[in-house]
Amino acid sequence: MDFIPRFTEVQIKEYLRPNKVVVLLGPRRVGKTVLIQKILSEATEPYVLLNGEDIATKELFERRSVKALAQILEGKKFLVIDEAQKIPDIGNAIKLMIDEIAGLKVLITGSSAFDVENYTGEPLTGRKMTFKLFGISEGEIAKKESIRERKDGLYQRLIYGNYPELLQLDTIKEKHLYLRELLNSYLLKDILTFETIRNSDKIIDLLRLVAFQVGGEVSIPELSNSLQISRNTVEKYLDLLTKVFILYKTGGFSRNLRKEVNKSHRYYFLDNGIRNILAGNLNPVNMRNDMGILWENYMIAERIKYQHYNDLLVYNYFWRTYDQQEIDWIEDRGGALYGYEFKWSPRKKTKAPGGWKNAYPDATYQVINPDNYQDWLLH
Repeated sequence: MDFIPRFTEVQIKEYLRPNKVVVLLGPRRVGKTVLIQKILSEATEPYVLLNGEDIATKELFERRSVKALAQILEGKKFLVIDEAQKIPDIGNAIKLMIDEIAGLKVLITGSSAFDVENYTGEPLTGRKMTFKLFGISEGEIAKKESIRERKDGLYQRLIYGNYPELLQLDTIKEKHLYLRELLNSYLLKDILTFETIRNSDKIIDLLRLVAFQVGGEVSIPELSNSLQISRNTVEKYLDLLTKVFILYKTGGFSRNLRKEVNKSHRYYFLDNGIRNILAGNLNPVNMRNDMGILWENYMIAERIKYQHYNDLLVYNYFWRTYDQQEIDWIEDRGGALYGYEFKWSPRKKTKAPGGWKNAYPDATYQVINPDNYQDWLLH
């Protein structure tokens, strides 16, 4: 499989404007650097490309005068910084540059929403546009995958996930090794850069517990007891894991009806491969007893990509009542409610719960299965 065009490329090019900043966020290894190189290969103007992890780059930004910062550009009007959050106080430096250097366009990337928003957020208010880059989406891969390849490709992604480099690997052994290295050397690296995080073992243990609770509410007290750490620490770790794009958090939907659960949360992995390596199970589809969980997690991760790339204003929830009626996924968008249930077997016929129909008669309800998922994710 060759290079797969990314939807974010179109978004970035549209918003690269004079005296504005485009921020590209995403976990390591999802292709941010490759995407930057693609954009720069087609640029019609001279540019300066810097790496925020290079100590020489950090030294360039130590002097905060307009003259010193202008010298970095060497007369060029297009500045690109990869891993910009590694440069101390980068937000104020960029603000000074775009305020004082006419016509300057800036593109920066970061692998942690926490870092980048902390260092570039407030100084660049009103001056930046933020986009996210995820693993390859179903919408992106559909343009490269033939109908004949689609079923086997989907089965592979359900197990190994959607990281671009992994999709190019030929053997099962290579994919296993890639996921192990990805988890230990890249994703945890982002988490452990925070000064308050000293021990990776607890993070891994927490992720493993969450991996077995996909599709169900997570109990903070239970996690705290299991890990022998405080509830506050569990909550802090979960928050960090969402900010480095490993987990996605949803809450319970409620219009204040007494029977509805609304104070608990569910967590989903933004990549199935990461979930499966944590669960210690990379068996193929025909050897799994958790396909319902994998299908639900994969569909939700792909829907999040779809929402972002299509710029949908939407609020996501699950719905459950105390008498155990539930719906996997609720979207509140455009003033309307949409309920979705995920079923791995197309033969399973599911009706909307009675409590949902009674409470929200105007809401829609749809079952998403392998026969119709493309309509939900591609159109």
